[in-house]
Amino acid sequence: MDMPAKMKAIRSKEGLTQGEFCQLLGFSLSTWKKYEAGITEMALAPFLAVANHARFTKYALWLTTGETSAACGQISPV
Repeated sequence: MDMPAKMKAIRSKEGLTQGEFCQLLGFSLSTWKKYEAGITEMALAPFLAVANHARFTKYALWLTTGETSAACGQISPV
């Protein structure tokens, strides 16, 4: 799964619209739509913002490696 699909999976699993997701993380909606559509490469800052946000850290391992570790609280949104 590529990074745009992973980000969309996290957002969808959390039941957030693109607008809600962007508001929560302080992203521009228009820029985020381009990231999710794969039109624009995701910069490191938004990636880190998602991986380090308290609500989404449970997906950090999966986001970076595609792996999970239930014992460590690291899960997949899919």
